[in-house]
Amino acid sequence: MEMDMNEEIENEGGIWALEQKIDQPMDEEAGRLKNMYREKKSSVILLLRLAFQSLGVVYGDLGTSPLYVFYNTFPKGVDDPEDVIGALSLIIYSLTLIPLIKYVFIVCRANDNGQGGTFALYSLLCRHAKVSTIPNQHKTDEELTTYSRNTIHKESFAAKTKRWLEAHAFKKNALLLLVLVGTCMVIGDGILTPAISVLSASGGIKINHPGMSNDIVVLVSVIILLGLFSLQHYGPDKVGWLFAPIVLLWFLLIGGIGIFNICKHDIGVLRAFSPLYIFRYFKRRGKNGWISLGGIMLSITGTEALYADLAHFPVSAIQLAFTVVVFPCLLLAYCGQAAYLMKHNEHVHDAFYRSIPGGIYWPMFVVATLAAIVASQATISATFSIIKQANALGCFPRVKVVHTSKRFLGQIYVPEINWILMVLCIVATVGFKNQIQIGNAYGTAVVVVMVVTTFLMIFVMLLVWRCHWILVSLFTGLSLLIELTYFSAVLFRLNQGGWVPLVIAGMFLLIMYIWHYGTVKRYEFEMHSRVSMTWILGLGPSLGLVRVPGIGLVYTELASGVPHIFSHLITNLPAIHSVVVFVCVKYLPVYTVPEDERFLVKRIGPKNFHMFRCVARYGYKDHKKDDEFEKKLFDNLFLFIRLESMMEGCSDSDEYSVYGSGQPTACSNDTFSSVSDLQNTLGASSGKVSTHTEVDEMEYLMTCQSAGVVHIMGNTVVTARQGSRFYKRISIDYIYAFLRKICREHSVMFNVPHETLLNVGWAGRLINWRCREVQHGRTLNLRWTILPPFFVDNLLDSCNKSAIKFANGKFSPFPSFFDIDYVYFPFSFGSQDWSLIMIDLNSLDLVMYNNKRISADRYRERVHQSLKKIAVYFTTLLVNIRYWKVKRRQQSNITYDAKDDYIRPKHELYGNEAL
Repeated sequence: MEMDMNEEIENEGGIWALEQKIDQPMDEEAGRLKNMYREKKSSVILLLRLAFQSLGVVYGDLGTSPLYVFYNTFPKGVDDPEDVIGALSLIIYSLTLIPLIKYVFIVCRANDNGQGGTFALYSLLCRHAKVSTIPNQHKTDEELTTYSRNTIHKESFAAKTKRWLEAHAFKKNALLLLVLVGTCMVIGDGILTPAISVLSASGGIKINHPGMSNDIVVLVSVIILLGLFSLQHYGPDKVGWLFAPIVLLWFLLIGGIGIFNICKHDIGVLRAFSPLYIFRYFKRRGKNGWISLGGIMLSITGTEALYADLAHFPVSAIQLAFTVVVFPCLLLAYCGQAAYLMKHNEHVHDAFYRSIPGGIYWPMFVVATLAAIVASQATISATFSIIKQANALGCFPRVKVVHTSKRFLGQIYVPEINWILMVLCIVATVGFKNQIQIGNAYGTAVVVVMVVTTFLMIFVMLLVWRCHWILVSLFTGLSLLIELTYFSAVLFRLNQGGWVPLVIAGMFLLIMYIWHYGTVKRYEFEMHSRVSMTWILGLGPSLGLVRVPGIGLVYTELASGVPHIFSHLITNLPAIHSVVVFVCVKYLPVYTVPEDERFLVKRIGPKNFHMFRCVARYGYKDHKKDDEFEKKLFDNLFLFIRLESMMEGCSDSDEYSVYGSGQPTACSNDTFSSVSDLQNTLGASSGKVSTHTEVDEMEYLMTCQSAGVVHIMGNTVVTARQGSRFYKRISIDYIYAFLRKICREHSVMFNVPHETLLNVGWAGRLINWRCREVQHGRTLNLRWTILPPFFVDNLLDSCNKSAIKFANGKFSPFPSFFDIDYVYFPFSFGSQDWSLIMIDLNSLDLVMYNNKRISADRYRERVHQSLKKIAVYFTTLLVNIRYWKVKRRQQSNITYDAKDDYIRPKHELYGNEAL
C-alpha cells in the first residue's frame, strides 16, 4: 500500500524530497536478469531411480490401505454378498477418480516448480494475485527469475476473479485460514497414519494365536513406531533406498495374491467395474450404505501425502510409479479380497490375512509389517515438507530444519516435529487400541484436506492456468460431489473417534494463526517505529558518536528504513562501528532464489556515513543456515562498491545513479535487482579502471573487517495495548510470547558465533492505529508542554510510542493513569512551528493496569510514576526554554492522515521508505 501511495503523491522539495532521492525503496533498484534460472531435466535412468525411491517414501500409505478398508466398511459384518460387490465398485471408482485422475494427472501439475502441498498452491496464488498476508514484500521480489507468473487480460474472467479476491482483507485472511486448515489436517494425517498402519499390520499375529491379548499387539506396535521415528534423521534419500524394495515387494505380493483369489474364489467380482452396482448398493443398504462410505474412503488415504511429497521427487517419477505399479496392484488386491469375501463373508474383520494362502502367511506377515512401517514414511515426509513451507511463509514458529541430501534440497528432517509426531502417534495408538476408531479419525483428516485442495485448485485453474470457467466448473463440481459425499459420511463417526483429528488440527491451527498474527503485528509495529532519514542526516557522518574500528551487522526484518532498535542502540551506547550494515533476511513465496540473485546491496546516505543495507532473500525450499553467509555478504558488498565506482567513472554515460558526497546524482528509470545484475550490465561498458575513491573505500572496509565483525540482533518484545479484548491479550501476551520463547533464536538460524553476538532488547505495545480527529479551536490547558516538532520526534521515540491515542476522543486537562498514553498536536504560532505534547509517564515502563482498581501492593509503583512524572515535566520545561529560539523548519514533519484516522510523521504517512 505504501509503495502505491509513493507513486501517487507528488514529491515536493524540502527534507522529504531529499530523503526520496537519497534512499529509494529496494524495488527502485530492481531489474530483470538476462539469464533465466532453469532446472536440469532428469535423465531416463535418474527418472527410473527416483520412481523406484518414490515407492518407499510416497506410496506406502496408499499401498497399505487393503489392510483395513473392508473391516472399516463392514464393522458389523456383511449381511449380503452383493454388498461386497457394491463396496468394491465404490473402491474402484474412488481410486480412479481421486488419486489417478484428480491428483496424479491434474493436481500434481499445479506444483510450484516441483513443490507440492497446500502452501505450494498458496504461493502460486500469491504470485498471481495480491492475496499474500506475508509482510516485508516489495516489487524487487517480482523481478526474480523464479518469480514466474502469467499476465492476465483485464477483461477476462480470471481478471475479474483476481479483483474480487484482492478486494477485501477479509478474503485474503479467509484464504490463508483455508490453507492453514489444510496444513493442520495433513499434520493430523501424519499422526494417525503410522498408528492405524502399524496397528493393523501387527494385528495379524492374532490370526494364528486367537488367545493373544490385544495389549501385546499394542505393545508391539509402539515398539515399531519408536524404531520408525528414530530412523527419520537419515532422511528420505537413504530411507527411500531402504524402504523402496520392501514396498515394491509388497505391491507385487498383494497383486499376485489378488490374482490368486480371483481365480480361486470368484472371478465374477470383476463385474464391479460397472458403476451400476454402486446404485444397487445404496438402494439396498440405504443409510447404512451411506455411513459405510467412511470406511470406503480409507482406500484413497495417502493421496494427500502423494501431493505434499512432490518436494522429494519430481512429478514424472511419481506419475510413472503410480500408473505402472501402484494403481494396478491395488485394484488386484481389492478384487482378490472381495472374491474371498464372496465365499467367506464371516471373515470380513480379517479379510486381508485370511485371504493369504497358508504357505506364505508368515513371510507375508513380515512384509506387511514392514510395509506398514514404510506407509508411515509418506505422511511423515509430507509433514516435514509442509512445516518447512509454513515456517518460511511466517506461519509456524522457527524450528530446526536439517537437509539430509546435498543433491535433493527437498529432502529434509525436522527434529522437533518428528518427536512431537512420535509422542502423539503413540498416544493415539495406546488410547484407541483398535483400528476402527483410528480409521474413523483418519477419514476425517483425509477428506478435509481433499476439500481444501479442491477450493485452492479453483483459483489456480482460473488465475494460473487461465482455464475456461466451464472446465473449472466441471472439475469443481465432480470433485466436490465426491468429497463432500465422503465428508457427510464421516460426520456420522465423529463421536466414534472422528473428533481426534479435529482437536489435533485445532491445536496446530491455533499455533500457526497466532504466530502469523503476532508476526504481522510485530512487523507493523517496527514499520511505524522506523527512524526518519532526517534524524540520521542530522547526526552527521559520525552519527553523533565515536566510530570504533570494525563492522556492525544490524539484523532487522525491515527491508527498507532504519529500525528503531538502531536508535535505541546508539542512544544508550557511546560508540558504534565504523561501518554499519543493516541486514534483512527474508523468505519469499517462491520455491528458491538463485545464488546470483540472493543479495541486494545499496548505500544508505552519503559515502562518509559508511552505512549500507543488504537484503538476503530465500525461497521456502532454500536452506537458510549457510555457514558461508557472512563471506557471501561481504563479497557482494565489495562487489557493489567496485561496480558503484565503475558507474561513477563512466563519463560517457549518465544513465546510472550513484549516491555519494552527500548529494544524489541524476537518476534514470534504469534499475537493478542485484549486484550480479550491476555486474552484467557493466560488463559491456568501457572498462575504466577503479578510482582512488574505490581503492580507499575498499581498503577501509577490509581494515574494518579485519578489526572484527559484530552481529547486532534486536529482540523486540510486543504486548497488547491496554483495553484490548480478552482474546487479543491472551494471543499476544501469553501464546505468542510463549511461542517466541521456545522457538529457535535468530542467531542459531543464521549460524552466528556467540562471541560476536550482541542482543539489543526493545519493548513495545501493539496499538490499534486509530484515534478521533482533533477539534481545532478547543481551549488547551496550560499544563500541556510546548516543544519544537523535531524535538518532539526524538522525545516520542525515546518514550517507545508508535501511535497517538486520546482519552475517549477528547482532551484531558491532566494526565491519567488509565486513559492517555500521550497526545501530540501540531500548530503554528508566529513564524514558528510547534507541537503540543502530553505524556502519561505511567506507560514509560510499560506498567499497565487493566482497570482502575489498584491493589495495595501496586501503590508504591504508582507513587514512583508520579515522582517520575514531576521530574520529566520539569525537564521538558527546561528543554522548552532552551529550544525556544529554534529556526523555522523547512516544512512541518507532522500532518493529519484522515484516511487512516491517526496522526503520524509525514514520512510514514506517504510511505517514504526513509533508509
